[in-house]
Amino acid sequence: MEKFYFVMPAYNESANIETTIKQWYPVVERINGMEDCEAVLAIANDGSKDNTYEVMTALKAKGGFDHFEPLTKKNGGHGQTVLHLYRHAIANGADYVFQTDSDGQTDPEEFWQMFEHRHDYDFQIGYRKGRQDGSSRVFVTKTLRLVVWLMFHEWVTDANTPFRLMQRDKLQAIMDVIPEDYDLCNVAIAAIAVKWKYAIKFYEITFKPRQGGVNSINMKRIFKIGWKALGDFRKINANLKNKSPKHD
Repeated sequence: MEKFYFVMPAYNESANIETTIKQWYPVVERINGMEDCEAVLAIANDGSKDNTYEVMTALKAKGGFDHFEPLTKKNGGHGQTVLHLYRHAIANGADYVFQTDSDGQTDPEEFWQMFEHRHDYDFQIGYRKGRQDGSSRVFVTKTLRLVVWLMFHEWVTDANTPFRLMQRDKLQAIMDVIPEDYDLCNVAIAAIAVKWKYAIKFYEITFKPRQGGVNSINMKRIFKIGWKALGDFRKINANLKNKSPKHD
């Protein structure tokens, strides 16, 4: 039996969350209808100031979403919530973890190309060639690419893409060298996966404008997170010297 966990962080997403669940849940149901496959959708509310969590629990209570897990936690930021979800998925027996965001910017149909190649690659990661969410975000993506090169000496196409299917054991091995409260966990995971020469494939994906609500990340906060990340990158590099990659 192969178990898939679809995980999404959510912060102040009351305008998007029900639509996003209804877009992605059919993917979960389709997998559950396959022989020797099981899937769960888990969304973690990151201490939202709106009623994101109440919308999730109300939808769950209506019925028809048996494989949906609405979770909630204290606010810690996007990266820390993603790490929380990865730990949750692994603790609950996931063989594969798929992460995307809950703002409706990604296309569920583009998941299936990754599903078909799940046995061929340890990590499958989307890259946003024509992203439609603003020039500031494009600038951040390009800057991160340069920072990853300087810190890890690896060129990663789009290290922070919230659209990735990951094999559990390899994900766990990388998480062992990442600080528990790390803000840019997906960046580090992608960089280390490349550095450790895991089997990786990058796919060009659609990345639409937000479907509703307001983006909680502004440039001031981006620079604050980035400055802290530089120090954490150094810690990760030190950890890497004492850790060997896990290969089958």
